[in-house]
Amino acid sequence: MPPGTVIAFRGGLGAGKTTLAKGIAQGLGIQDEVTSPTYTLVFEYSGRLPLRHVDAYRLASAAEFEEIGASELMAPDGLCLIEWSENVAAALPPEAQIVEFLGGEGPEDRVIEITGSTLEGILS
Repeated sequence: MPPGTVIAFRGGLGAGKTTLAKGIAQGLGIQDEVTSPTYTLVFEYSGRLPLRHVDAYRLASAAEFEEIGASELMAPDGLCLIEWSENVAAALPPEAQIVEFLGGEGPEDRVIEITGSTLEGILS
């Protein structure tokens, strides 16, 4: 994953957003336990790239995201993961990668739709 990548997660409660964030953190060599930053809004981790993990569930608008330092969180030196990104969509850069968690046929099934040239290139 190149530095400066913003990955916008979309999906309901329990869809797997934080679980995927944990996997990405592991891939970056982060040893800390990765949890959802629902109440603190942002967790930052050190690995091969700085990882900024944002939970926008409690944010009502892109303006609120900008007030808590969106530009610094999405800085070009690291990777930014944003859960509930639909709440702050207007603040996302046009090159943001979208990972949308959709329901599957059963309660344990997941369908994940990925949009964005960076992630599509990595996965092809």
